[in-house]
Amino acid sequence: MTDGSGIFIGGGGPEFGTPQHLSLRYANRHGLIAGATGTGKTVTLQIMAEAFSAAGVPVLLSDAKGDLSGLAHAGRADHKLDGPFRERAATIGLTDFAYAAPPVTFWDIFGEAGHPVRATVAEMGPLLLSRMLELTEAQEGVVNVAFRLADEEGLALLDLKDLQAMLVRVGEMRTELSLRYGNIGVSSIGAIQRRLLVLEGQGASSFFGEPALDLADLMRHDGQGRGMVNILAADRLMSSPRLYASVLLWLLSELFETLPEVGDPDRPKLVVFFDEAHLLFDDAPPALIEKVEQVARLIRSKGVGVYFVTQSPDDIPEDVLGQLGNRVQHALRAFTARDRRALRLAAETYRDNPDFDTETAIREVGVGEAVTSFLAEKGAPGVVQRTLIRPPSSRLGPLTPEEHAAHVAASDLGGRYDTPLDRHSAFEALKARAEDAARAAAEAERTEAETEAAAPRAYSAARRYTGPRVGRSSSAPTRRGAAAGIGAALTRAVVKELGGTTGRRLVRGVLGGLFKAR
Repeated sequence: MTDGSGIFIGGGGPEFGTPQHLSLRYANRHGLIAGATGTGKTVTLQIMAEAFSAAGVPVLLSDAKGDLSGLAHAGRADHKLDGPFRERAATIGLTDFAYAAPPVTFWDIFGEAGHPVRATVAEMGPLLLSRMLELTEAQEGVVNVAFRLADEEGLALLDLKDLQAMLVRVGEMRTELSLRYGNIGVSSIGAIQRRLLVLEGQGASSFFGEPALDLADLMRHDGQGRGMVNILAADRLMSSPRLYASVLLWLLSELFETLPEVGDPDRPKLVVFFDEAHLLFDDAPPALIEKVEQVARLIRSKGVGVYFVTQSPDDIPEDVLGQLGNRVQHALRAFTARDRRALRLAAETYRDNPDFDTETAIREVGVGEAVTSFLAEKGAPGVVQRTLIRPPSSRLGPLTPEEHAAHVAASDLGGRYDTPLDRHSAFEALKARAEDAARAAAEAERTEAETEAAAPRAYSAARRYTGPRVGRSSSAPTRRGAAAGIGAALTRAVVKELGGTTGRRLVRGVLGGLFKAR
């Protein structure tokens, strides 16, 4: 499986007798596993995960179809493919082939098929969150304002209800905030709230929150020094492609921002496989693609190798594709003009082998075969080879539900992530503010009402003196007092009106008439 400096992928050359290794030293230069459906991409991903683990390199992979849970159990000699596997091992010179399983930890966004994976809203950030919600530019601007306001007011954004409460706060302050950050429309806030409601219905509420994932738990080793294989269940997640893509991009960004620089290590600190990688880039805005390309270019110095698994190389943006030095290309089917162009472009990216035509080889390789090219000395692309991929040592196919549940229950990480935590954050702080304001308003109204009610009683009881009170037998003074009171009220009303917009117009009209009369 490994010779100490590289992992064994299969046999190439004449009769498939020449070992093909992926150098551990260049494994952080990223890679690509491509090919049409049913050509063997999943098995290639499985054998690479096994090999990296055996070499002491932790692995994180997304299991888009639920086929990779079999990594947790060793293969069996009574399997129907045991005979063909052993024949293949003999053909490619794999003399130490044996069934074994790497250490595996299962993860799941929804907490059903593994330990919950959580992140806070603040960790996700406004860019990825806006893409997840498919927001317009104006709506994305409102989300950025919400993040800025939360930062200014010291409010933690941990889960979806924090963001929802913060958007309400932005709406209440929109007049003031519009002067600082540009127009904030009520319709934009409403649209974002509706998108958050839809996202919550898709299960994202279980992703946003605490305890957040500690990246160190993805880079563990077992007692034998083997790297942990972390399998992220993504079969249900695939029904929400935006959520799936955003989670994977968040993981990549967190690794880039968290891990220290290590230069060019002898082996990677972590290898990440993104299955159905085209979902990362479908309809992605240019700014996001630029961010992925930047991370892919720089994260290798953090000791992380990123491998994209997809059907065709043209699913990957050209700037990102140029960063992928290690490639395993399974068969491509050329049924349409677009397919033929993709096939030709895929062949042109390899270093030619004089023994065969690369384009023809990509079209003709069978199931379990591939055209491979791995980085050689000084990081130069190796000559392309037709390669017979080695058989897997772990089980081919998924675990049974009972086996899966037992494996998750036996994990030592259960106590750390399985119980959600709801700390005091923006939602609770804003709710407390609103309750305090409501209590203060109610208290002020009650005090005012009590004061107004107490005034006549105090006067009648002679405990309060507000002016001369002389009793008269005649009713005339009373009428004059009433008239005076009405006149005073009318005067106050006129003054108030003159102070308003209508009053100012009236004054301007009167003054204008006076000046015209002169």
